[in-house]
Amino acid sequence: MAGQIIKRIEQLEQALDPNNLAKEAYEFFRKETPIRTGNARDNTRLMGDEIWADYAYAQRLDSGYSKQSPAGMTKPTEKFIQEYIKRQAKG
Repeated sequence: MAGQIIKRIEQLEQALDPNNLAKEAYEFFRKETPIRTGNARDNTRLMGDEIWADYAYAQRLDSGYSKQSPAGMTKPTEKFIQEYIKRQAKG
């Protein structure tokens, strides 16, 4: 029993490690980024544990300008993070 608990704690620590969580969130954010020419996705980077949308119209896309991503990218990514943590906690 104690061994199972320790194993589960180790699994949670790994899954919720800031680097793992940042990588998962980054991949989701990129998938949510609208694509026409590919510039927005190509210029979205993960720097440490931060996602950088390094293009002039990032705020416009994030405010729902594109029909491909009417909710933008940030709000869906925040929801993804919340759900990811819940899934990991449930095991």
